[in-house]
Amino acid sequence: MITGTNIAYIRVSTIEQDDTRQKEALKMHDIDKYFIEKASAKDTNRPQLQAMFEYVRENDVIYVKDFSRLARSTKDLLEIVEKSYKKGVKLISLKESLDSDTSTGKLMLTMIGAIYEFERTNLLERQKEGIAIARQKGKYKGRKEIKHPVNWSVIYSEWKQRNLTGIEAMKRLGLKPNTFYKLVKEWELKEVA
Repeated sequence: MITGTNIAYIRVSTIEQDDTRQKEALKMHDIDKYFIEKASAKDTNRPQLQAMFEYVRENDVIYVKDFSRLARSTKDLLEIVEKSYKKGVKLISLKESLDSDTSTGKLMLTMIGAIYEFERTNLLERQKEGIAIARQKGKYKGRKEIKHPVNWSVIYSEWKQRNLTGIEAMKRLGLKPNTFYKLVKEWELKEVA
């Protein structure tokens, strides 16, 4: 029997989240190559997911801690399974103890995907309802407004004149990329006004 490479796909939704539990759970499977993603699973257009599918070959096995790491929607999950099947790659989830290579595994995968999607939709609905109730009671203020740091104008000018890279500017300001570019947009709108 020809054996392929053991591959692990690990995903957390944000940079702040820790992927240690997933790594620990997967390392017992003699993983040869890891693809680690810090991104939302709102769609399948994720760099490491795409890189993994470029890398895999027939007889390889992709291990995930659970199928929600691969996709949030049943449609996306089934597309990933189909893509794996066409490449001759097996998908194994530790949590669900499923192997996509079997007919039972494929059936269960469809059902689990639908359950995950249902749970996600319910979670978002409850979150919206909670925010609406908190707003009515005057308790929800939204995210705190982030002000421009004291040294903003100096760093911004250096960055704008290309004397600083974005990464260096963010480091000096102590800001994350999304916050930095949000503040840039606000600053430039003020300058135009």
